[in-house]
Amino acid sequence: MPRADFYLIAKPRFVEKPLLLVCELARKAHDSGQSLLILVNSATQAEVLDDLLWEFDPDAYIPHQIAGHDEDDDITPVLIVTPETDVPMRPLVLNLRNAPVIGEFDRVLEVVPADASSRDPLRARWKHYQSLGFELKKIDM
Repeated sequence: MPRADFYLIAKPRFVEKPLLLVCELARKAHDSGQSLLILVNSATQAEVLDDLLWEFDPDAYIPHQIAGHDEDDDITPVLIVTPETDVPMRPLVLNLRNAPVIGEFDRVLEVVPADASSRDPLRARWKHYQSLGFELKKIDM
């Protein structure tokens, strides 16, 4: 059964920089040997995340790239995907877009903003995944 994990941002460092949580989740995926697809909203967000994955922890090395920039997309452990880029789905997907993930995957990670007024789209996604029979999990961060 597919699973959707919703990470609720609460810690001050994640409230200030939500993409730090994305970096932590990418590190966890990589450390556990899972390849990860990160669906971002824009090329700008992709660039910011790409830079942050290099900088967020001097002791962490997370092999990653923005999809479509070279032919190693299929073997890169962490692949950042903009809306205009089409790549095959992976079992583990981190979704930063405004819509639920559509396609074949085992688990989706959703980052829930600290700002309560920004949470309505996430509530809709929760209901969407629930209607598809996903196992749902809420994790406070």
